[in-house]
Amino acid sequence: MQKILVWDWPTRIGHWLMAAAFLVAYLTGESEEWRLVHVWAGGTLAGVIAFRLVWGLIGSRHARFASFVRAPGAAFSYLLSLLRGRPDHYTGHNPAGGLVILLLLALGLGTAATGWLAYQSSDVEWLEEAHEVVVNLMLTVVFIHLAGVLVGSIAHRENLPRAMVTGYKRGALEEAIASARAWAVPVLLACAVMAAWWLSR
Repeated sequence: MQKILVWDWPTRIGHWLMAAAFLVAYLTGESEEWRLVHVWAGGTLAGVIAFRLVWGLIGSRHARFASFVRAPGAAFSYLLSLLRGRPDHYTGHNPAGGLVILLLLALGLGTAATGWLAYQSSDVEWLEEAHEVVVNLMLTVVFIHLAGVLVGSIAHRENLPRAMVTGYKRGALEEAIASARAWAVPVLLACAVMAAWWLSR
């Protein structure tokens, strides 16, 4: 076990951009003055998620859904190993974290979709209520994610937030990715900007 490159640049930048977009959208959600900023943040969120869905199919090894999407039973087994004090080690996302990521992506799309529909049809009150419900569900999952990161960092004695900044985690040499795929970052940013522009029209 040694430090190896696990997270590519698009995965890392997409992670923090998605977090920032959701935070900005949440903080500006009740303000008419900041409404355009709110819409742009929601559009950015949608663009990042759209990229992430594609990247989950063609990205580097640990970014692909095939590497971390497992049955709920695997997530339950991982949580049991945490409770026993002998957590199973996963170089990429663990099964419980993988389920949370899927929830965040789905709820993020739901947030953007209901927000855009409400923005286009400001007289439809049920759309605004639906948007608020999905946003609050996503906020709940965000807190679960943060708790999981904290528990995982302590249990594995590894700084998981820092790994999502540097790209490096502990693992076997053969599990390292070959490159950080920096070439895909402009594509990610273009998706974010285009989605923000399109949804704000």
